[in-house]
Amino acid sequence: MIIAAPTAPAKPPIGRDTQLCMSLSGRPGNAGSRFHNRLYELLGIDYVYKAFSTTDLPGAIGGIRALGIRGCAISMPFKEAVIPLLDGLKDSARAIDSVNTIVNDHGVLTGYNTDYVAVRDLVIARGIDPATPFLLRGSGGMAKAVVAALRACGFAHGTVVARNRWAGEALADRYGYAWRADLPNTGAPMLVNVTPLGMEGADRDALAFPAAMIASCDIAFDVVALPAETPFVRAAEQAGKIVLSGAEVIILQAVEQFVLYTGIRPPAAMIAEAAGFAHGPALAERMQRIPLSAPHPTA
Repeated sequence: MIIAAPTAPAKPPIGRDTQLCMSLSGRPGNAGSRFHNRLYELLGIDYVYKAFSTTDLPGAIGGIRALGIRGCAISMPFKEAVIPLLDGLKDSARAIDSVNTIVNDHGVLTGYNTDYVAVRDLVIARGIDPATPFLLRGSGGMAKAVVAALRACGFAHGTVVARNRWAGEALADRYGYAWRADLPNTGAPMLVNVTPLGMEGADRDALAFPAAMIASCDIAFDVVALPAETPFVRAAEQAGKIVLSGAEVIILQAVEQFVLYTGIRPPAAMIAEAAGFAHGPALAERMQRIPLSAPHPTA
């Protein structure tokens, strides 16, 4: 049962009763740990969060079960590979065959997908008209979550662009959208990037869509979260477009993970404060503009 956030006492020191939550990623960062640990501190609850990577996924998942680790966030490249190692899936993960969250209930590991919930809630909260045609790049686990969320929000007209024909065409067909291998000559009113283009690392300076497409679109949605301001986001903001960012998605999905792990839904002001602590003041300001007062269930 989800309860209201209490008035926080001092956070207990780490001890034998401290609940551990974690993340598994091919490219782990610090933002998730900073966000969760800041909320634990603000709420005064006896939890700690730590990021990990692994070359032994079955061993890592077995460790979650054996050590009583309460929850685990799952990022690329493990979102699909982890499924056979779990005891069950909730609807949010089963519908798209992709897991980004594991909850451990006394040794029973259940997979969720809070990415799907976050994208759905962000699109609704920002008032994006589902009649808007979209062009989406990507076909991996996160692309599945985004496409499924757009369909759930009522978007009827869209094209999935993916060089991998098997994955891209299968994803598009599943939700009734078109597929193509390469970008068309003209864009769409909403452009959605769900590829590593613009992500921290080798692709940091890459622009997800040509400048002409960005100039002619109305809405730019970059699901890349790190850095919070990608070249695509910067170009769209400079052009005066409506921008939805991966940084917003990563906070909203992390909030749903936090609720699953702790049973507490933090108040909006606290979420914004933790977002600013993890990602900087610009994201705190973005989060303050998103209505978070009406929580949506995480299926």
